Amino acid sequence: MSTAKLTLAAALLVSLPGLASAEDANIVALTQTPCQFLEPENGDKGYKSSGKADCVAINEKTSEDRLAAAKVIKLKAGKTIFRVTNKNVSYPLGFYFRGSGVLNYATLPKVSGGGLNTGVTKDYAIDLKPGEYVFSCPLNNTPDYKVVVN
Repeated sequence: MSTAKLTLAAALLVSLPGLASAEDANIVALTQTPCQFLEPENGDKGYKSSGKADCVAINEKTSEDRLAAAKVIKLKAGKTIFRVTNKNVSYPLGFYFRGSGVLNYATLPKVSGGGLNTGVTKDYAIDLKPGEYVFSCPLNNTPDYKVVVN
């Protein structure tokens, strides 16, 4: 590929909405273990899971208390990269970040994706607007963790 084509491709990537480089974005590291994200829950609960059904059963019993004790993540508006790692879950995971509630879901930006195999880390870039959000992993069936953006 010629230098001109590479320069044009780089310029297009930089200008895409929601795409942020590590130099100009707030980076939020999140770690998934079976049925949970570690950071909002202040550590590993030690759940064991061989698939989504295990997490569904665990969360039916525990998610209300876990969410009541979970840390609300507070962020500033602007370019943000959620750097999500599958620490030790034996099946592929994903990440789903969206506005909380019907109005926020419809009006606030969202980002999602999959392909997080065991040991894999992926970046999910988004330009956050002020509001209330939640994030989860539907494949790992985690609870909806709360994020407030000012």
